[in-house]
Amino acid sequence: MVSLITTRELLRGLCCSQRKWKQQRGRDGSQKRSPLDMIMNQIRRKTSFTERRKPSVGRFFRSSESSEKKNADITETKETEINEGRNSRGTGTESNETDTELGSVVGWGRIKQFVQKLGKTPDSQSLNLSHCDLTATDLVELGTLLPFLAQLEVMDLSWNDLLGGSLQVLAVHLQHVGKLKTLKMSGCRLTAQDLSALGEALDSVPMLEILDLSWNAGAGGGNLHYLTSHFSSASALRELHLVDCQLSEADAMSVGELLLLLPCLEVLDLSSNQLVVRGMEDVASCLGSTPHLRSLKLRMCRLDHGSLTVLGEKLKLNPALEHLDLSCNKECGGGFSAVAISLPLLTHLKCLDIHSCCLTEEDVLVLAQAIPSLGELTDLDLSSNKGAGAVLQTLLHDLPLSKMKRLHLSDCGLSHEAYHALATSMQSLTQLESLTLSWNKSVGKNLQWLLEPLQAGCKLQELRLSSCDLMTEDMLHIESACKRGALLQLKILDLSYNSSVSDGGWVSLFGEASGLKELREMDISLRPTTSLSASPWLPALLDALPQLPSLCHLALKRWALTPGEWEKLQKAISQRNVGLEWDEVAMPGSR
Repeated sequence: MVSLITTRELLRGLCCSQRKWKQQRGRDGSQKRSPLDMIMNQIRRKTSFTERRKPSVGRFFRSSESSEKKNADITETKETEINEGRNSRGTGTESNETDTELGSVVGWGRIKQFVQKLGKTPDSQSLNLSHCDLTATDLVELGTLLPFLAQLEVMDLSWNDLLGGSLQVLAVHLQHVGKLKTLKMSGCRLTAQDLSALGEALDSVPMLEILDLSWNAGAGGGNLHYLTSHFSSASALRELHLVDCQLSEADAMSVGELLLLLPCLEVLDLSSNQLVVRGMEDVASCLGSTPHLRSLKLRMCRLDHGSLTVLGEKLKLNPALEHLDLSCNKECGGGFSAVAISLPLLTHLKCLDIHSCCLTEEDVLVLAQAIPSLGELTDLDLSSNKGAGAVLQTLLHDLPLSKMKRLHLSDCGLSHEAYHALATSMQSLTQLESLTLSWNKSVGKNLQWLLEPLQAGCKLQELRLSSCDLMTEDMLHIESACKRGALLQLKILDLSYNSSVSDGGWVSLFGEASGLKELREMDISLRPTTSLSASPWLPALLDALPQLPSLCHLALKRWALTPGEWEKLQKAISQRNVGLEWDEVAMPGSR
């Protein structure tokens, strides 16, 4: 009660002082603040925002409130202060987000400027800087840009041979592109130091699936372990390409040790490396650790009979294999039976490439015994095996003809029996898309056998008949196939080096150009030692060009044209943006 009286007396005194102050201010026009205002401001400074929302005078009449109510007020005040703090922090977060967004915009602008000055198109997920003559300085700048490429999945720096020895400045920034799945650095002259830097950065790109270091001689010579020693069993790598890296026996051992850590590997390409027997043993002995391997490429690895024996014993451990490339191993001839023994176990095999392997008749006969087990085979390349042509008919009959898409038999020395067997199979080759028979003289004068079974709807897209001794009558059969729509899907036609075709034969071919609407490439060049005039059939070609809307490449090497004819041809193809392959030769008989 005493407290209440004291408070009332205090308020009366303040009110009197306030009236006197107003009277005084009215007389002298002063802008000074009243005593009451100053006291109330002091009270406001010492109270929270919640308390200031309450009537100021009312607080002086609540001295008897329970402690419970006071505690509630204190709690409310604290909660309000906490919320104010949160709001303040929220404002800071929004500011940070704004700064981040602004930084990203600026960063993307830098990326666009960097990529476009190299003549490339910027893409936040795929960075293709191949063939850009990048320098070590460019690599430093690229490293500073990686923080703005968090979504990057593909990076291709191939064929920048000035990057060798400077990869460290980029590798330290790979932590910013943790989603990277493909890294290609072919032909960059990488050194042992680069391999080590890349290996140390592998943990930063745990999602890496494709690694291509082909055509880096520095990756071989015993240096490969600087990279492979950093791999772990948790690697997600699916493809490893080490083409022409001059791998030594020590490197082959490193590859073998690496295979033990790559259970997800699907593609292994070691082409153009001299894998002698010991090296082949180190690699082949570990192939069983890659149960998902689909593609094994050992092209031009100087494999011999011993290497084939080692490989043949281990191939059975990879039943999922779909693509096997042993091409251009000329020392394999006569020893292919070591591999053929395992082929029947590769029931998923779709592509077998053994061109230029000097196969013997015995090799072909052994292969023919394995072919019936390869029910999924769609692609077979036996080109440049001249010793195989005499007995190929034994193999052709057992192919899964209805599934074959590509059959390459160029320069095989096809006998008439083998060619006739192929011709009789054409009706069953309903899915065939690519057929190459170049350099087989048995085709000339007999093209009718091959083309007559082809009907409208044929899926053939590539037909190569270079240097087949074709005659005019063969051109007439191509004309007939065009008329009945059998070549409507053809995209590539190679009739080069067939100088025995008369002018009338070329005229008849061009006369049915409407049956080649999908044709993109055509080659009718002559041999380098031959020269003939194109004048008799050039008008027919000029008339045919508007009927070939898809044509983008035309080869007419060693055909002679007059200046006027050349001008007409240039005008016709320039309007169509067709690439012309032609070498200027003098008209026959002119001086």
